[in-house]
Amino acid sequence: MGQPSRRRELLLFLFITVVLFPLLSVMIVGGYGFAVWIWQMFAGPPGPPGG
Repeated sequence: MGQPSRRRELLLFLFITVVLFPLLSVMIVGGYGFAVWIWQMFAGPPGPPGG
């Protein structure tokens, strides 16, 4: 009983560290960039008002 459970746990750990966390970090950073881009379409670019 111990061996298959340990192998499955190792495969799950590898999946989480190699696939899931990098994918989540890319999605979070990309989502933040997209939100800032949409915000700037309405509020304008950052900085002092030009004129």
